[in-house]
Amino acid sequence: MQVQPYLFFDGRCEEALEFYQKALGAKVEMLMRNKESPQLPPPGMKAPPEKIMHAAFRVGDTQVLASDGMCGGAPRFQGFSLTIDTRDDAEAKRFFGALADGGQVQMPLAPTFFSSSFGMLTDRFGIGWMVMAPKKGD
Repeated sequence: MQVQPYLFFDGRCEEALEFYQKALGAKVEMLMRNKESPQLPPPGMKAPPEKIMHAAFRVGDTQVLASDGMCGGAPRFQGFSLTIDTRDDAEAKRFFGALADGGQVQMPLAPTFFSSSFGMLTDRFGIGWMVMAPKKGD
């Protein structure tokens, strides 16, 4: 069994994929637009043909699934955060800064009792992120 996040960007999926490629080095593994679907959309579905029906991208070892969904223009991500465990403080600082561009920092990157660098932010799409580096040995 595997649990994977599936993010609905409400019409901003392509923009998000480009952002995560730049910010995190994400690799898009699969992308299908609505117009490429081998099946007609179900009644009531009126997503624009150019919008993304389904995508898969990889951040490190994790595959994340994504879509434009219903294309209403206002994605809402609540009740969860994605977490990035980095190799060291420098990598944590780089990823945190990149994800914070256009977003909002809730907790600046700083040492904690469990991490040498830990911070929380919401990126420009509304996705919550926690970025952390491993605590160094005492």
